[in-house]
Amino acid sequence: MPIEKRDSYVTGTNDYADTAGSDVVVITAGIPRKPGMSRDDLLNTNYKIMKDVVGRVVEFSPNCILIIVSNPLDAMAQAAYKLSGFARQRVIGMAGVLDSARFRAFIAEELRVSVENVTAFVLGGHGDTMVPLPRYSTVAGIPITELLDAPTIERLVQRTRDGGAEIVKYLKTGSAYYAPSAAATEMVEAILKDKKKILPCAAYLQGEYGISGLFVGVPVKLGSSGIEQIIEIKLTVEEKAALDKSAAAVTELTGVIGV
Repeated sequence: MPIEKRDSYVTGTNDYADTAGSDVVVITAGIPRKPGMSRDDLLNTNYKIMKDVVGRVVEFSPNCILIIVSNPLDAMAQAAYKLSGFARQRVIGMAGVLDSARFRAFIAEELRVSVENVTAFVLGGHGDTMVPLPRYSTVAGIPITELLDAPTIERLVQRTRDGGAEIVKYLKTGSAYYAPSAAATEMVEAILKDKKKILPCAAYLQGEYGISGLFVGVPVKLGSSGIEQIIEIKLTVEEKAALDKSAAAVTELTGVIGV
């Protein structure tokens, strides 16, 4: 900490009382995804875990903002929202930041440019039905549709969808942790520093994009009160159909656990 000029400190604990009065709580609790296991397989076990964790968090930090990382992400975010009783602005799913980062990394690798030049948006559920948006993905402001041919873009889109499974295949005994932690950190920083930063996150929609009563990945503005704005961008017929398909997959999961 002295070398990095930080005055923060870390406390390890198994007692929720030690977390009392937290401004932001990041929930990663749940069993990890194993090779050959779909996100859906995790559902019932992780819902039981979420029920216990959220209850304790709310008891000790009733004014916090929740960031959910547990899988299946969208269903677990919805469970946390319903279990906590918090306003929708205060329950956010970490998915799009990670998925967009993967998409950005693959675009940068393909074009041999700095990742700092690349912006990208991935909407929808966190899983096989996610919706990367090439039209809204740029390199130094230039849409990637101007720089890459359609088959190459489709290959990068598919690799983004399969990114989590690719990591699981390499690790064999666990799932991705480094990039998800960096993504959660970016979200926490945007909230604590009131950055008003626009990031793709899982948010509870109430009519936006024609979807109601469901957590779906969309662009949001993150600030000190959590989600300060849900930004609606214009989608083509195909993009909207893909988003609706993704939402339907989330609905299927939430129906299983009754949230």
